[in-house]
Amino acid sequence: MGGHGALTIALKNPETYRSVSAFSPISSPSQVPWGQKAFTGYLGDDPKTWRPYDASELILSGKRFPGTILVDHGTADEFLERELKPEIFGDTCREAGQSLELRLQEGYDHSYYFIASFIGDHLRFHAERLGD
Repeated sequence: MGGHGALTIALKNPETYRSVSAFSPISSPSQVPWGQKAFTGYLGDDPKTWRPYDASELILSGKRFPGTILVDHGTADEFLERELKPEIFGDTCREAGQSLELRLQEGYDHSYYFIASFIGDHLRFHAERLGD
């Protein structure tokens, strides 16, 4: 599952999950070109119908995850500024009081090496919340 899928599923089902993290999610798809194209193709051209499928919109609608959400992005990711825009999700979570650990990893891009470099952090993050 993609990072955004993990966020939306956890926000919609907080009683089911004790831990959630994501690598480079498009966490505000209704506000970026890739997400707008995908949502239009799958859900039609009315942005109101996209809200239940957008992590930032879920937070704005009152959905919360009871724990901290961990998100990593690489600062050298070519998609960071135009398509991923982690600051939107970060600002939304901060304003809503949703605990978020948003980490910008200096020099990393959108590659396998980015995931390989930080997967151990994510596994430890989940293990701590799941009680090993």
